Amino acid sequence: MINKRLLIKNLLSHNDENSFYDKKQKLSLGSKEGKAKFIKHICALSNSNPKNNSYIVIGIEDEKNKIIGVDFYDDSKIQNLVNAYLNNPPKIEYENVPFPRLQRHKVIGLVTIYPNNLVTSLAKNAWKYRKGTVFYRRGSNSMPAEGVFELKSVNKELVEAIEKNASNNIKLTLDGVFDFIDRHKPEYNPQYKVFNEQFVLCWAGKRKLINDEEFFTRVDIELINEQVRLFFSSLDDVQISYNEQSFIITEYIVLGIDKSEKRYPLEKTIINFKDNGKHDIVTEFLFEAPQYDKNILQHIYNNNNCIVTKIIKNKPLSVTEHEDVFRLPTSYLICYLNGFLNAPLQLKKAKNYIKNLEDKTTYIKYKEAMRVLRKVTYN
Repeated sequence: MINKRLLIKNLLSHNDENSFYDKKQKLSLGSKEGKAKFIKHICALSNSNPKNNSYIVIGIEDEKNKIIGVDFYDDSKIQNLVNAYLNNPPKIEYENVPFPRLQRHKVIGLVTIYPNNLVTSLAKNAWKYRKGTVFYRRGSNSMPAEGVFELKSVNKELVEAIEKNASNNIKLTLDGVFDFIDRHKPEYNPQYKVFNEQFVLCWAGKRKLINDEEFFTRVDIELINEQVRLFFSSLDDVQISYNEQSFIITEYIVLGIDKSEKRYPLEKTIINFKDNGKHDIVTEFLFEAPQYDKNILQHIYNNNNCIVTKIIKNKPLSVTEHEDVFRLPTSYLICYLNGFLNAPLQLKKAKNYIKNLEDKTTYIKYKEAMRVLRKVTYN
């Protein structure tokens, strides 16, 4: 197994950006430009590496090569994006890799592009890039090819050597377990479990009982062998179960108007550990949106829009409006789920204001709401 943290260190320390490796400070998949540039780089790296893996490392400051991290990204549908925009799309994988120096909620994103030995091109227009364009890597740049493009394998031996040098061993595994336990306070009950005598999974979460049911918050789950964070949740309630071959996470979200809040199952994630040294992750979307009185929601929606307008115009908010800002992400989410389709756009207008609040709870709620909106949209 490849230790992904060690792989990232090797890529950063031994190579500048090149024809098999790229680094980014962040991904901006919410904009047409950001989405198109990501697709372009996937296309270019795939065409330049027909016989070996290629990589994009995310959360790196470009000039100083400094590890700054990004938020945990759990969008398993990123492959669908690649499939929709590319002819002969490669298989890609996005993984969240924790680093000890980063804040608890930050990781380094690692995109692996697997070889498919086929010429990849744009299946449709993407931003300013035209349908049919073939991209390839020239040094650190992703360039459009002119004329007929032929696949050439030039990186296979070098990439294999880098990956071999990042292979996991007993010391790295033990260090990973100790590091995980040291990073989590005792009230989060950090622990590990071994599956099939080869996979070491660590997890932690703050336990609470609700109507005699066990839930966990601030859940953190890592596959130590590969130094990959499989799951992270700041606010949502999570139920956990496992057997000899599988680890099962059921995620809930709390929604409601005023004080009438309920828990709704959002998604079930099953990590299956196999006898052949491999594992797979299966997700099942469970969410059914609760429906509320349209007249009440119309009032909430209008009130939220008034607050956002004040924020944009830099007008002072009343005490009541300050309290409503705390509920803004959740109430806009409920409005969207009940047919107010412009609610996410309105919420995004308030992002910078929410992000700069001294109490970061509202910003965490904002990020959680956007994550749920993304999942609902895909499903």
